[in-house]
Amino acid sequence: MKYVPDDFEPSIWANIEPYVNDLLKRELSCSSCLETLISDSSNLAEHISETGALLYIAMTCDTENKENKSAFLDFVENIRPKLSEFSDQLNRRIVEHPAVNDLPGRYDLMIRGIKSDIQIFRVENIPLGVKQTKLVTKAQGITGGMTVEFEGREMTFPEMRVFLESNDRIKRESAWKSMVKRWMENSEDLSEIFDELIAIRHQIAKNAGFESYTNYMFKAMHRFDYSIEDCLTFHKSIEEVCMPILNKINIERKNAFGLDQLSPWDVNEKSGSGPDIDGKESLKPFETVDEMVTKLSQLFHNMSNDLGDKFDKLVEMDTLDLETRKGKAPGGYQYYLEKSRIPFIFMNAAGLQGDLETMVHESGHAFHSLYCGHLDLIDERDYPIEFAEVAAMSMELLTQPEWDIFYDELDEADRARITHLEGVVFLLPWIATIDAFQHWIYANPEHTRDERKKQWISLRERFGSKMDWEGHDNFRELSWQQQGHLFGVPFYYVEYGIAQLGALQLWQTHRGDPKKALENYSNAMKLGNTKTLPDLFAAAELKLGFDEDHLYSLINEVETAMSEIKN
Repeated sequence: MKYVPDDFEPSIWANIEPYVNDLLKRELSCSSCLETLISDSSNLAEHISETGALLYIAMTCDTENKENKSAFLDFVENIRPKLSEFSDQLNRRIVEHPAVNDLPGRYDLMIRGIKSDIQIFRVENIPLGVKQTKLVTKAQGITGGMTVEFEGREMTFPEMRVFLESNDRIKRESAWKSMVKRWMENSEDLSEIFDELIAIRHQIAKNAGFESYTNYMFKAMHRFDYSIEDCLTFHKSIEEVCMPILNKINIERKNAFGLDQLSPWDVNEKSGSGPDIDGKESLKPFETVDEMVTKLSQLFHNMSNDLGDKFDKLVEMDTLDLETRKGKAPGGYQYYLEKSRIPFIFMNAAGLQGDLETMVHESGHAFHSLYCGHLDLIDERDYPIEFAEVAAMSMELLTQPEWDIFYDELDEADRARITHLEGVVFLLPWIATIDAFQHWIYANPEHTRDERKKQWISLRERFGSKMDWEGHDNFRELSWQQQGHLFGVPFYYVEYGIAQLGALQLWQTHRGDPKKALENYSNAMKLGNTKTLPDLFAAAELKLGFDEDHLYSLINEVETAMSEIKN
């Protein structure tokens, strides 16, 4: 019998409190009693996590709905603070119990994480965490409400992306400038929010006894298996390996367009996307969300019945919100509903190739959740972010051979594959930019806005495309605001780079032996959070490394694959 009934309603603290009191006061006489305590607390956490997830989902699906926003903030202000104190008390009860050393090995990683959480917990940080979440929610409301009037109708930013791939350069420029003008209307608001977030985060770190928020977050994010120095090494490797190829791609683009210099509406700084260099129409793999979903089902079944059935399960459970609309938060995510063991996927589809890749990416996250859904404890299913992104980013690469389903002409499918591989080359420098920017920000928490602008420009000069920004310097200096992670999930970004290295290795295997690659994928994903990050990589026969030689071997394969497609 489950500890918490299925109809439990954890959005009210009075309902949670009796379980909290029981878990904190229950008599424990042996390691078996401790195991039962952990199991029961996991069951309670599943219910609370799912309620928080559903409130967040409702809020992001309609940022203009005041009731949804109010319900989410009520949970943030009145439930999460009390949970933080309870979690710390429970953590201490577990690790300080004499029988903790008698627990089976399955609890070793959990205990390691609990000890780290105890080290950084401070009661005075709870209200700061609430303030932080409220500011992030405010920022999401601002960006989610952004629309522009273009060609006679109101459009969301995701809808505008199609014009940025137009062969009509005047239209591209007009679309880009319309979006920039709209963004700049709220840039001061976003800068003020970010200033407040930096101050709050620095205070959180100081309260916990850390010199910087960087060191605090490495502990908070359980980054046990790599260091700040590893990240800096990774930045340098990306600079040395990827930048020459990125510059080469941009020179080809510039020459094809007959330009002396590229402008920001000629190439997307983050993804490398833009108009076709041969003047062909932009790639449109689907017209409607229903068409995308139907074809993706076929695609995953072609790869394996296992993946196909898992994707069909997502559709059957009706946990997909994929269409763009006014008031919907930007971006995409997968959120696992822990009690129901159901993944929810959120994105803003506008019919572009990038939308297809986003959906495949989020499907990879959902597959990961389904693969490890058999694990009993919520902590065992809480896989490391770095490996979560391996699940998602490798799926982008492994599905490439099946993209013909979305295109009538082989030429179009090949264009999509090349565009995506070029995107890998562009994304890694962007990841280095965002990660390096965060390292600088939180090492210098009292910096001025001018200093922040100069640092951002310095990093973009190091990792960005060479282009003509004349007349748009104000936006360029603030273009970091478009990366929502900086507001909502600080320091969560280098994980994409680490995961890309794993994904590229799985893709290497897949190019020679698709069946083996999918077996390695499923074997590793089923482990959830029961192994260390290096062991999870090893379970998929991958290497965890940051050095230049390792990165070069992978990017060299990308160049080889692009040449094969072109020839």
